[in-house]
Amino acid sequence: MSAVEAMRLPAAVDLGAFVGLLRRLNVPFRVSEESGEQVLWVPNAQLAEQVRSLYERYPQGDPEFTVQAEPQRRGPGFVQQLKMSRMTAAVLLVTFVVAAITTLGTTPETLRWFTFQNFQMVGQDRALFYPLADSLAQGQWWRLFTPMLIHFGWLHLAMNAMWYWELGRRIEYRQGPWLLLGLSLGFGLVSNVVQYGVSGPSLFGGLSGVLYGLLGHCWIFQRMAPTPAYQLPKGVVAMMLIWLLVCLSGVIDLLGFGSIANGAHVGGLVAGCLSGLIGGLLARRKNGSP
Repeated sequence: MSAVEAMRLPAAVDLGAFVGLLRRLNVPFRVSEESGEQVLWVPNAQLAEQVRSLYERYPQGDPEFTVQAEPQRRGPGFVQQLKMSRMTAAVLLVTFVVAAITTLGTTPETLRWFTFQNFQMVGQDRALFYPLADSLAQGQWWRLFTPMLIHFGWLHLAMNAMWYWELGRRIEYRQGPWLLLGLSLGFGLVSNVVQYGVSGPSLFGGLSGVLYGLLGHCWIFQRMAPTPAYQLPKGVVAMMLIWLLVCLSGVIDLLGFGSIANGAHVGGLVAGCLSGLIGGLLARRKNGSP
């Protein structure tokens, strides 16, 4: 069969239990030895990614996990993608619920539940912010994270949701749902704190800081330990970085399109690059690469 390399492991690694699992699942494969390493081959790239994910979770051949062994000519349908990306979908569902509760950021009475600092309106267009320390002392720790769920307008929500679906499910598929949730919360925390440090008391929100974190994670991880899941379409990273520079230049503000949370973007990107570096190095060590 025409083959795609799924895994390359040191010869000392015992693949017996895992190979037995592949046989029970009727996964077509073969194993060869090259330069003192074991190489596991499968018919196509999609199946190769599934096999890698399976091995990361069940190297000892846990029989309760199944993969789709038959190669497909078409990609999985939307329902199948939802099943494979439940954490990604869950985060987006919560985001949509918050968008509805806050009427896309236009209802101060509910918006104040999710902002980094609690506030009250003074008149029609002025917000009085309460100290963050007071809110935290009252147990309102969720404020450190929930600004990532706030969106101001349909376009803001749609663009961020589209990119979170694109990047989030890649990470969930490659590294698991709980890591995706941890990264999302971590990037949200970092981006919110940095934005607060840059802008001071103000209304800010959106998934864009988290998105730059996910982008940085996929980008650097892919450079350290290449994997099909993190192989982004050509030009995506460059486009996002150029957009970041345009926002940092202040052009968007001058054109009257609203304020951009540049601190959140930069903070998320730096945090994502660091997590991608650490994750990529760990993956290389796990795979026995130099």
